[in-house]
Amino acid sequence: MTTPAPAFPSTPVDSPSASFSGRHVLAELRGVSPVLLGDEAAVARALRTALDDGGATTLDVVTHRFEPQGTTVLAMLAESHASVHAYPEASAAFVDVFTCGEHADPERIVEVLGREVGAVEVRAQIVARGAGLAPDAAGQREVDEPLADGMRRRWRIDEVIWRGRTAWQDMIVARTAQGISLFCDGERQSTEATQFTYHEALAVPPLLLADRLERVLVVGSSEGVVSQLAVAAGASRVDHVDIDSECVRRCAELLPYGYSSVELEAAEAGSGPVQIHYADGWEFLAEAAERGDQYDVVIVDLPDEPVEVDDPAQHARLYGTPFLQRCASVLAPGGVVCTQAGCPTMWRNDTLGRMVGRFDEVFPTVLPYCSDEHEWAYLTGRLDSVSDPVELATSRLSRFPSLASVDGRALLRGSILPFSLR
Repeated sequence: MTTPAPAFPSTPVDSPSASFSGRHVLAELRGVSPVLLGDEAAVARALRTALDDGGATTLDVVTHRFEPQGTTVLAMLAESHASVHAYPEASAAFVDVFTCGEHADPERIVEVLGREVGAVEVRAQIVARGAGLAPDAAGQREVDEPLADGMRRRWRIDEVIWRGRTAWQDMIVARTAQGISLFCDGERQSTEATQFTYHEALAVPPLLLADRLERVLVVGSSEGVVSQLAVAAGASRVDHVDIDSECVRRCAELLPYGYSSVELEAAEAGSGPVQIHYADGWEFLAEAAERGDQYDVVIVDLPDEPVEVDDPAQHARLYGTPFLQRCASVLAPGGVVCTQAGCPTMWRNDTLGRMVGRFDEVFPTVLPYCSDEHEWAYLTGRLDSVSDPVELATSRLSRFPSLASVDGRALLRGSILPFSLR
């Protein structure tokens, strides 16, 4: 790419229009008068008071009284919605308040509602939706990251450095206990403390298993660390393909690792060993195959595979067997393909299990690497048969002048898939 990078307008941190995000409070009110809960007008008044106090803009309120008992009150808000489902026979009510942006405070709304109806006990849970930042009990902000069915991880946010919506995803760069960290669509992508562990696990095995390192293709991996590792190992040309130009530029501007702004500018101008292409990886590979381009290494670094097979996410098709075949079609002799393949832990290994099957279908030689960086695993495939890929990779460790997290024993340990997948 030779077009200079356009200047992106700065999005104010926590601007209500900055991202597709919101906070959802699910609450139970207990110890409430059955008489009050049976009076839909009284419940509606209490909800309106709470909505006003919490900064919400009420557009309409609908009520309904059930026979022989029970009341539902629904409020349509400019910020989203709120509801109360009252059970007089249990002296209790379920409350649901969801607000987008930062103007309305759903927790405050629930707190005031509980007070207005005289609840003895209020139980609540907070869910951050989209790229929303949910506060913890002390009022500090957190990213509520989904891990698996019924499991979530909450990241305390000490400082929001930038938050916004690119053309493809919600993005947060924030300071956490692991230093400056990148979150996309509510999921941690990399952190200052562990980024070398993550990126070396992804890039080092394929850069060792390939016979040559003249030309490398990287798909995804917005931070640019993988491109830098490829150059450090001796690659003379790295084509970096990423569909999200703003994410790549924000990473270069804000992260203390990966491309610097100067390095990215050179890559965009094609004036160094790294050339960046803002394009769809699927289409780029098709065009590369048509031109007859060949790569010694293809590395694919994407968010985890969508749970649903027909998920419309743009990157979903980059996980199937046809995409691996497309990657294999541009390999030079002795070349390899590596992808982020999911998680080795048994409560989240569906993607890894599927990817092992796909790699075995396409590549006669497959080298796994299960990373120390929490729950990530990677697979590297060659189109020819190698009797001992771990030994071959280990014999080439001198390609790297220094490594922070990979040595011969790590390659051996990482190559053993979990028992549940063998």
